[in-house]
Amino acid sequence: MTAAAHLDSLYRTYDDIGTAVTALDGVTATFPAGTFTAVMGPSGSGKSTLLQCAAGLDRPTSGRVFIDGAELTATKDTAMTKFRRRRVGFVFQDYNLLPALTVEQNVLLPLRLDGRRADRARSTEILTRLGLGERLHDLPEQLSGGQRQRVAIARALVTEPAVIFADEPTGALDLRSAREVLTLLRAVVHEHGRTVVMVTHDPVAAAYADSVLFLADGRLAGSLSAPTAEAVAERLAHLGDRVGAA
Repeated sequence: MTAAAHLDSLYRTYDDIGTAVTALDGVTATFPAGTFTAVMGPSGSGKSTLLQCAAGLDRPTSGRVFIDGAELTATKDTAMTKFRRRRVGFVFQDYNLLPALTVEQNVLLPLRLDGRRADRARSTEILTRLGLGERLHDLPEQLSGGQRQRVAIARALVTEPAVIFADEPTGALDLRSAREVLTLLRAVVHEHGRTVVMVTHDPVAAAYADSVLFLADGRLAGSLSAPTAEAVAERLAHLGDRVGAA
């Protein structure tokens, strides 16, 4: 199976007032094309750092990141920005929509920033598919939280990226909206062939994924296929014991 993203021995350290803090400690992982993977772990386990390094929003201290077979980490910062715009989609917890732009303008923004033609027909098609076909000219403040996150997903899809990274995409949503967004992400994978890697702290959210990757102290701490919320919660509860035994 083709890899949409591959992380090769990623290390990420930070200087915290003269003390080196290791956020990622030699993580190697592969995310096959057309799959939905959840990344989980205790607070401070490195899951958000992993997502940011994988998406090109942060550079690893060492190690390599490949997106759709091309090495993201081999490029300079300006080239990395262009690479990310074309090959990577990102969905944030707080949507990151520009309040002065309409729904349609927000979705088209990545194409405009990349100097590409604003494909309004494609953006309308995606927004219609996501149930927002009649909200093209609304501003974000006129939408519910779940609708804003759907706009963010549409913005991530419009560039036809190799992989979409989502950082706690349901963290700011009520239960019903969260379910709608998770169902949508699963449909993006299983009906439209996209690849999604999602960081979450919620076992129920993780159960929407095809598999779960666990992190602890910046290291891989196991995985789980065909997850259920109960199995994920149990694995998280025993994660510390297992890492200690290793």
